[in-house]
Amino acid sequence: MGGEGRPEPPHEAKDVTEHVGYRLKRAASALRGAMDQVLREHGLTVPQYSCLELLDERPGISGSDLARGTFVTRQSSAVVLRGLQQAGLVTRPAAAEHGRALPVHLTEQGRARLRAARAAVYGVERRMIAAVPAARLEALLDDLDNMAAALGEA
Repeated sequence: MGGEGRPEPPHEAKDVTEHVGYRLKRAASALRGAMDQVLREHGLTVPQYSCLELLDERPGISGSDLARGTFVTRQSSAVVLRGLQQAGLVTRPAAAEHGRALPVHLTEQGRARLRAARAAVYGVERRMIAAVPAARLEALLDDLDNMAAALGEA
């Protein structure tokens, strides 16, 4: 059976490990592992950290917007938010003032934890981008954005 009826690959590659998607996933996995490691020292997971970052940028956004912005389902976002609320890092009213959305805000403790964790995560990102020549970084970022847009992600 082997290669019968096999479609033409998107670009020349010896094997699957040379495909762009494989390499993107490998880089994303390495980033996630490094972030998991440094965030553990701050008592946070990557989804929790992402939530705190988004709340710092957009105070009062809804749980649904948080889910979209952190690339998880609403159900997963609700679990993350519950954990952050129990840890005293975010506040959320019991009932909505308008409509159904419950606005979420960082507490002072949440802001302090985010500042400490952010420094650790930025250290990870510095290590990662140090492998890319500075003259190519902007082009790499544009290429990543263009790839996401080509797949329908704005």
